[in-house]
Amino acid sequence: MIALDRRDSLALLFLATATAVAWAGLAAYGHAMGLVAFLGGWTLMMAAMMLPSIAPLILLYRGKRLLLSAGYLAVWAATGLLPWAAMERSFQPAPAVVLALAGVFELTPLKQACLRRCRNAATFLMERYRSGAFRLGVEHGLWCAGCCVGLMVVLVLAASMSLAWAAGIAAVVFIQKVLPWAEASARVTGVALLVIAFVLVL
Repeated sequence: MIALDRRDSLALLFLATATAVAWAGLAAYGHAMGLVAFLGGWTLMMAAMMLPSIAPLILLYRGKRLLLSAGYLAVWAATGLLPWAAMERSFQPAPAVVLALAGVFELTPLKQACLRRCRNAATFLMERYRSGAFRLGVEHGLWCAGCCVGLMVVLVLAASMSLAWAAGIAAVVFIQKVLPWAEASARVTGVALLVIAFVLVL
């Protein structure tokens, strides 16, 4: 159990406020035209979906938390180049295929390895205690991106970045990264995606 001081409470309030503002911004965001506009909307979506899941890391880190959060979001902002490229090339595989591949990924050792890195904030910080705040955020973001790649592919290629799907995936990410039943929830997610894929094929 982490004892919260005033600084910790303010950090959690910042995360909650930034998340709420990002969701509100997404609800009001129009159709993105051009790379810059698309990346702006994508970054808003990633802030809304992913910021809550770094709460344990933020609470344990005693340095410049705003810089750490910025480094983390910078990674997710950069990942927006991939869905942009897919959109520009009109790359749209069958949803059942996307869901099946994402479901298989959720069951792989690679998924579990990335998830363990994302979840164990104490070990992550001890291994990188000499790194600066921004670099810590970037490194954590990279592991998180590796952990969530299957879910993000579903969001982009199967769900067309629907807000409802974004909210559902955000909940799954929070359960996997913060709550106690991480590995079991990843397996359940994988099986659920495979079942949905099978139903779509029928």
